[in-house]
Amino acid sequence: MHTALARVLPDTSDSKRRILKDVFGFDDFRPGQADAMEALLAGRHVLAVMPTGAGKSLCYQVPALVLGGLTIVVSPLVALMQDQVAALRLAGVAADTINSSLDRELNVAAWQRVASGQTRLLYLAPERLMTERMLSALKRLDVRLIAVDEAHCISQWGPAFRREYEDLARLREIFRDVPIIALTATADETTRADIATRLFAGRVDTLVLGFDRPNIKLMVEPKQDGKRQLLDFVQRHPGRSGIIYCLSRKKTEETAGFLMKHGVRALAYHAGMAKEARDANQNSFMTEPGVVMVATIAFGMGIDKPDVAYVFHTDLPGSLEAYYQEIGRAGRDGGPAEAHMLFGLGDIRMRRMFIDSEDSAPEHKRRAHGRLDTLIGYCETAACRRRILLNYFGETAQPCGNCDTCLNQAPRADGAAEAKIILAAIAQSGERFGPAHIVDILRGHETQKVLARGHEKLSSFGTGKARDKDLWTSLIRQLVAGGFLALDLAGHGGLSITEAGHALRQGAGTFHYRVEPPRAARGKIRGCDGAPDAVASAPGDPALLSALKTLRLRLAKERQVPAFVIFSDRTLIDMAARRPRSLDDFAEVHGVGAAKLKNFGALFVGAINAHADSGA
Repeated sequence: MHTALARVLPDTSDSKRRILKDVFGFDDFRPGQADAMEALLAGRHVLAVMPTGAGKSLCYQVPALVLGGLTIVVSPLVALMQDQVAALRLAGVAADTINSSLDRELNVAAWQRVASGQTRLLYLAPERLMTERMLSALKRLDVRLIAVDEAHCISQWGPAFRREYEDLARLREIFRDVPIIALTATADETTRADIATRLFAGRVDTLVLGFDRPNIKLMVEPKQDGKRQLLDFVQRHPGRSGIIYCLSRKKTEETAGFLMKHGVRALAYHAGMAKEARDANQNSFMTEPGVVMVATIAFGMGIDKPDVAYVFHTDLPGSLEAYYQEIGRAGRDGGPAEAHMLFGLGDIRMRRMFIDSEDSAPEHKRRAHGRLDTLIGYCETAACRRRILLNYFGETAQPCGNCDTCLNQAPRADGAAEAKIILAAIAQSGERFGPAHIVDILRGHETQKVLARGHEKLSSFGTGKARDKDLWTSLIRQLVAGGFLALDLAGHGGLSITEAGHALRQGAGTFHYRVEPPRAARGKIRGCDGAPDAVASAPGDPALLSALKTLRLRLAKERQVPAFVIFSDRTLIDMAARRPRSLDDFAEVHGVGAAKLKNFGALFVGAINAHADSGA
């Protein structure tokens, strides 16, 4: 269908916009998409760091059709690859995947389409792509573009480093004249620099979109009675879709069962379930109103459901990157949404145990502990949570007024004096050591490391004897979270004093730390009662929208694909609002391209007309 489009056209600006509309059904680019496409079409490498839901896939899918030839897409998850291939095929794009979950005959047939030039986008896992046999075969083909999804996995400094991604650094040498785009939603400055060095040898256009999601209310509360806290929260959002993340498969199923007993339509999702059961639950979540998905982190990638009202963490995530990516699945429609996390000492112990039991190098474990400390500092902070989160990703912000510390401030204590004691110990010891060693200096502990470096002779040695180790550790984490200290994750985990820290040490600026109230004094968070005026309702006729979702689910089951692959919720909402009565009108609906107009237009227009004729 798109063979004519798949050759380099004289005016790539016009052709990429035409493909955006004709194939994918979108009228305009989202922020950052056009910039990434222009760089690729000019033959330059791109590192794109874009928030969850910002439309990263189109950044390479549109150029793939403009450039023609073959585009290779590297993706870490088989399920995600298969969903993206299904979505592209329904849009009329020749896409294939070759992976271990498919029968050999299907993989052979897919390769024959690739070798004959029929396939435009080929999705591969990194370990399959980087075999000598596959690389040798691909080098003989007309490869025009390479996309590396979830690119943070290539960074040795990242929290989700995967060894099978390491070898991707060879791609720029193997395919010398082929532009490469690396995409991720979660990469701090250290990780971005490492990706740029390893994958591109520093020669790359880096595009970083803003990380702020101001419509998501950020909340953290101490874990007391976790099940009761979860139920209270969910019951404040009746009839709304949400995602609840649990640390283990067992807890996922137990939590879903607990919510079902209390009248909540909750479904479980984890990697240990049969694929048919996972797909059925995912389709229900995408199609039926008010479904709550209780999941491990196996759920979420590639899911584009705009009206998720909340993300609730029953357990501490692994890092701020993971937390940011997971909460980003809420509020994609721009309406008010909430991210609520329970935080307990047991979670910290469990996360420490996970890190220590990993089969990984000591430096990787040290970095993982450092990242966990940063997340704990975010949980403990008395400052605006959004400022802390954005600061971690290299952005600045004013207090947001939309997090629990802004809305309902916990009791705070002036920590300037304690901060100066900490800063003095760090400065006197040379800004090279991690939190544990600094606390030993403050507490006056003559450890082997302290004595070997002569740090028992520092004037700051023993200045913190009056306070306990846990408080000093928490204060250091909060100083890191507040931007007064920097933790060198890429080096040896040492603490250094930032410009703000030097100012604080000189008496300029303030530092307050959180004082947790007694349990009995903890009440509900003001502004978080789920009042109806905080709920964004979808426009149009709810009954019509329900009928369209039912039709979408039937079509998805017939084709054995997830419901959102047929049409996204955003498309159905636009459809219900526009009520197109002809195919020409239907073509104007958001997300309706030429292939979907041809294959599904008459069915959906028929459903809309039938609904209107029934007088509903």
